[in-house]
Amino acid sequence: MPETIKNSGDSAGSAKKPAVLWAGRLEEKPGEEAFAFQSSIGIDRRLALDDIRGSRAHIAMLGRQGIIPQETAEALDAELIKIAEDISKGELEIDPRCEDIHSFIEGILTEKLGAPGRMVHAGRSRNDQVALDFRLNLKRAVPEIQGELAETIRALLDVAEKHAANVMPGYTHLQRAQPVTLGHHLAAWCAGLERDLGRFGDALKRLDSCPLGAGALAGSTLPLDREMTSRLLGFSRPSLNSMDSVADRDFALELASAAAILAVHLSRFCEDLVLWASEEFGFIDLAEKWSTGSSIMPQKKNPDFAELIRGKSGRAIGNLVTLLALLKGLPYAYDKDLQEDKEALFDTLDTARSCLRMFRGMVSSAAFNTGRMEAACTGGFLEATDAAEYLVRKGLPFRLAHEVAAQLVRDCIAAGQRGIAERSLAELKQRSPLFEADVYMAITPAAMVAARSLPGGPAPEEVLRQIETLRKRVAGIPAPR
Repeated sequence: MPETIKNSGDSAGSAKKPAVLWAGRLEEKPGEEAFAFQSSIGIDRRLALDDIRGSRAHIAMLGRQGIIPQETAEALDAELIKIAEDISKGELEIDPRCEDIHSFIEGILTEKLGAPGRMVHAGRSRNDQVALDFRLNLKRAVPEIQGELAETIRALLDVAEKHAANVMPGYTHLQRAQPVTLGHHLAAWCAGLERDLGRFGDALKRLDSCPLGAGALAGSTLPLDREMTSRLLGFSRPSLNSMDSVADRDFALELASAAAILAVHLSRFCEDLVLWASEEFGFIDLAEKWSTGSSIMPQKKNPDFAELIRGKSGRAIGNLVTLLALLKGLPYAYDKDLQEDKEALFDTLDTARSCLRMFRGMVSSAAFNTGRMEAACTGGFLEATDAAEYLVRKGLPFRLAHEVAAQLVRDCIAAGQRGIAERSLAELKQRSPLFEADVYMAITPAAMVAARSLPGGPAPEEVLRQIETLRKRVAGIPAPR
């Protein structure tokens, strides 16, 4: 038996009859519509290979512990390998009439091997089985999301590096505030995405415990070796408490939360893009392949992909709320309500992955109108803070300097002027004798940006340092497949 079990296999048959694993207790079964209502096969079919992987580890442990004969364990393992390969090749279709993926796999084993197939479930419940399958699936899915995130960050950093010195307005309250650079703005996006990367990593560490062996909630009287199954499945440890093992869905909440925060980030970035693509801003020209037209207005070039990413954030937020509401009233053990956990999280992760791929392609192929951006730094008095800080450097207390700059803005507006630089030196001195001719050089957009070289600032050399720091933080994370 390998140290870590992988998915593999080579041929199998097909289930002829749906089976239920709890048939013995109830003489009267739910009707067809009711059975379909409580079935989860439509969602958990994507756990098929995870279910097989978990069963192989469980069988290996049962055989080594002498709970089932070793030759039976080997026969079961060989058959599971065949089933896995046939599912992967599409040669074995999952029966939609089955209650869940666990019933389907066990049914195939029993059909192929007879009585030995009925031994696979010794010391196991569907409660710990589904908790295991879910975690195994996420241990694969989360690194894929991390790969998409890292690749998106790298793509944005490439664009940011190219535009590290291109001046543009920075905005607060959607009003022009102070000059920054396009590279600084894109690096800000990357800083947010890098935190998203960390949140997924943190969640991955906490879900890395193996619930197999917890049974329904109280473990088993059989001599199970939970350390062995945990090791074979690549977990760092068995779960600590058997009841918590089947009740816990914190990992689903954490991942849904991380994905919802990611979705909100992408939504905000896309809001920037939608604004920048408008005629009123004119900062960006999205590639035609990342735009759509209008069915009635021939001239239109709409930023539909950015708008869809912005809209899809609502799904991630809704799915998080769904999971929170699902869990809030449950007694602390397994409840059938938990069957609803996977659809919400799977949809969220699928949506996050597709949104990252769309966003990355859209921004990488965009053309930025840097001339329009620079021109937008003139007008709107983006230099007012720098004029005040000029006076501070001359010795004037900031609050007084702030008042002088505000008075200059009023003077300019009254005179129909668009910037403080349009005032003569004599007019400036009327507000403060500390003004000298060098103030005009200090309040050009390029000079204002270059002067902001503190850590985190928009000065080009500082932006390049931020870019290099972010590159190092995502180095080593493989690109998505």
